[in-house]
Amino acid sequence: MASTKLSRAAVERLQAEHYDLTTRGRIEVARKIEAARLLGDLSENGDYHAAKDEQGHMEGRVRQLEHLIENAEIIETADDGSVAAGTIVTIVYEGDTPDMAERYLVGHPEERTGDLDTMSPNSPLGAALLGATEGHWVEYQAPNGVLRVQVLKVEHA
Repeated sequence: MASTKLSRAAVERLQAEHYDLTTRGRIEVARKIEAARLLGDLSENGDYHAAKDEQGHMEGRVRQLEHLIENAEIIETADDGSVAAGTIVTIVYEGDTPDMAERYLVGHPEERTGDLDTMSPNSPLGAALLGATEGHWVEYQAPNGVLRVQVLKVEHA
């Protein structure tokens, strides 16, 4: 089974979420289900069905977290100024002005923090950026042809 490359901070965040859902979350949902049962007929009880739906979504997330944590490969990013999983990169497309630059966190979607979008290191652009440093131009194959981007800044996440 393939591992999921995550930063230590992301794994710790996922472990904390898992703990919260399997303790407080399960207790809270069980209370909602019990309160809804006391309202009577379950076949037409909207509160009961909503609580059961919430329980199903929560248990799905618990399973997803268990899988991610179990298969996580913790990556340590070197602070050598090159784009790697776990770094934040600012890029600009050829022909665009610097004020049109875009910023991404390179990594798994679970790495996402704040408003910063993530870019998979396995995507065509993400793969092309790996190893690039500030000022370098990289090319990648997009659906509409070959595109060029310049790395403006690389930051440690």
